[in-house]
Amino acid sequence: MIMRRHVEPQRAQGAGRPESPGRTAVSTAGGGNTPSGTRMLWSLAAAGLLASLVGGLSAGAPTLWGLLPIALYAVLCLLGMDIVVATLVALLSGVLVLHPTPVEFSVLLGDSLADLVTMIGLIIMLGAGVGEVLKKTGVATMIVRGVMRAVGENNPVAVIFGVMISTGLLVASLGTLAGALAIAAPILLPIAARLGFTRSATASMMFIGGCAGLAVAPFAGSNVAIMSAAGVGYLDYLLYGAGPLALLSLALGPFIVQWMQRRTEDTGDHYQADEATADDAAVPAQAGFTTIVFALVLAASVAYAIVTAAGTAFPLLALPLIGIATGLAGRLGITQTMALLYKGAASMVSMFILFWLLAALFIIIDRLAPFDVVLGYFEVGLAGSSAFVFAVLIALLGWVGVPGATAAQVVLLHKVFGALGTSLGITPASWIIILLFASKADTYGPFPNANMVGVMGLARSQNLKNMMITGWMLLIPACLMYGIMLFIQTR
Repeated sequence: MIMRRHVEPQRAQGAGRPESPGRTAVSTAGGGNTPSGTRMLWSLAAAGLLASLVGGLSAGAPTLWGLLPIALYAVLCLLGMDIVVATLVALLSGVLVLHPTPVEFSVLLGDSLADLVTMIGLIIMLGAGVGEVLKKTGVATMIVRGVMRAVGENNPVAVIFGVMISTGLLVASLGTLAGALAIAAPILLPIAARLGFTRSATASMMFIGGCAGLAVAPFAGSNVAIMSAAGVGYLDYLLYGAGPLALLSLALGPFIVQWMQRRTEDTGDHYQADEATADDAAVPAQAGFTTIVFALVLAASVAYAIVTAAGTAFPLLALPLIGIATGLAGRLGITQTMALLYKGAASMVSMFILFWLLAALFIIIDRLAPFDVVLGYFEVGLAGSSAFVFAVLIALLGWVGVPGATAAQVVLLHKVFGALGTSLGITPASWIIILLFASKADTYGPFPNANMVGVMGLARSQNLKNMMITGWMLLIPACLMYGIMLFIQTR
């Protein structure tokens, strides 16, 4: 049972300032973190580029040599190379195999700027810009405070739901987990501390709610990529993919958090007395009105996209409009609003470059057409293959074997396996599940990751084992749920 008496005056073991994920002892990268690992990576990259040059001199499209850039890309990322650098190496590999003239390659780079893949990178940039406006106007803070006032702050179960719902709404609005939780944490931690929740239990409820919100975020880059790949709208995406995960999270979340509370309440994992002090951070006087305007514009944008079946390009218009409307409602003025949009977008320039390079890489792969050769070899065998087995294998491949940013991961899987899945009868609904699981399951486990460590730092917890257990307790039922859904859809 959760009691207020658990708030202790002494500093709990392991407590301290929130630890930045970048400074934690937990590493989620591969061997590229050490000098020897870096040398190995670049030696492997050089060998791959040399092999690409040899293959390009001896082959013409269609050719299996077109698989080399993809294989090199996956291996370099798995071993810890920065994903942008690995993408550039893979692009150079593709260029060496295709050996276009300088003029042809420059035209290809120009074409890739207008590609759907690059558009997703731009959407990610615009989403970050809107996030800056929401923080400055106080909308993000008002969302959290409004939910917590609605559910109450005295009943432990109500607080668990409140924390999950408020973090979920905030993450869905901003389209980012770390940025949203950084805003919510100063408000939520004092509430959890006053009720005697341990650090691990608080981290669990923030993690569960935040991840659910990220899954349903309408304009998050990875979600837009899934909808684009499956050729569906937001309602179908919710119905077959993100909705079941969000509902599962809300249903199991209170049980997981209360179990984690019982597990840790006698381990000295509580907050200090001064951490139970309410957060009194000031928000602009008009923040309430601004929040209403934001909610209405966001709802109208999503509704319009659903009714008109607007495609992937719609967020390019919707996100700036949402940001400008929110900024003007918050009395920032057009100049300051645009400056905030630019500031947030500028922080994601590397993502735009990543997706531009990916678009160019995929254009080259399309021209090399290696999968035409693969399909020719296995055409007879594929005719009798199981769509369910294929779906499970691709989902598992994305979960444990395709590294990098989630939106890029979705694009890569779709480009490589989309046509093959269509030939086997994989439906759009099944493709939603496959790509959602492939891109988001690794957030829950089985290994530590940056999202886990980031939430731990914001909740002032240092028990990685408990954070991983939280992820596993959602991952296992999610695997069963999506497995059953895929089996039914692919029969």
